[in-house]
Amino acid sequence: MTPSELALWLCLRNRALKGLRFRRQFPIGPFIVDFVCLERRLVVEVDGDHHGYVRNMIADARRTRWLEGQRFKIVRVANFDLGHNLDSVCDAILAAAEQPLPKPPSAV
Repeated sequence: MTPSELALWLCLRNRALKGLRFRRQFPIGPFIVDFVCLERRLVVEVDGDHHGYVRNMIADARRTRWLEGQRFKIVRVANFDLGHNLDSVCDAILAAAEQPLPKPPSAV
């Protein structure tokens, strides 16, 4: 884990964030997500500087679409924000966790 990911993990592990159980480096389909709360179907991805490159942005968008297709909510946070606004990041994660679960796709 990067120092930023470790700082976030310390806020998420052992149900420290409002009793939500997060797992780290968890496989979902063809991907390994940084953090996930399976109960709330919430994925938290930490983006370093390399995520700003076009090819990585395209891969991130593809990954996000696939995860959303599996009914996961995605929260993306920048390393910078973890180092400078960790409380705000945790608030955003809580807000996303409190949102209703995504509806399953309708059968056609």
